Amino acid sequence: MTTDMGSPAPRLAEIRRVRPEDAARARALRLEMLADAPLAFLETLADAAARPHNEYAARVAYTSAGSSNAQFIADPGGRLVGHAGGTTAPNEPGLTVIYAVYVTPTWRGSGLLGELIDGVAAWSRACGRPELLLEVVVGNDRAYRAYQRLGFKDTGVRVPHPTIPALTELQMRRTA
Repeated sequence: MTTDMGSPAPRLAEIRRVRPEDAARARALRLEMLADAPLAFLETLADAAARPHNEYAARVAYTSAGSSNAQFIADPGGRLVGHAGGTTAPNEPGLTVIYAVYVTPTWRGSGLLGELIDGVAAWSRACGRPELLLEVVVGNDRAYRAYQRLGFKDTGVRVPHPTIPALTELQMRRTA
């Protein structure tokens, strides 16, 4: 499909909070995330693949409601193509920590990343948390630049990667 100008028509994906009935598709996306970007997430593909479906279903159900933890997905119908989570920060009540951000390769550059972050930001504001924080592996320049374009600023804080001691992560913040 093309527009009148001959350029490709934009693809549409609904950005929404995950629902319990999304569990199987959310699991498939999680496995894709881990295969595509193994350093970006806190578990291995092997560990995730070995986890029973009922554990995925319980996690999806938990993050589908409430104000402490949420997962947002990009759903074009069929296979899920993006994910971003948000959780409370134990020592900063006005802060939401963004985690597990992923856009499937064929959707990168489509604006989906910003839409997913906007979904988390709207949820964060509705929960009374006006600030967002995320961490990026030092050297992941593509992700760093993408987050800068979305208004995140490097705080100068560097922290050890939680599972790979040789890596360091940098913290970025912006208003929700």
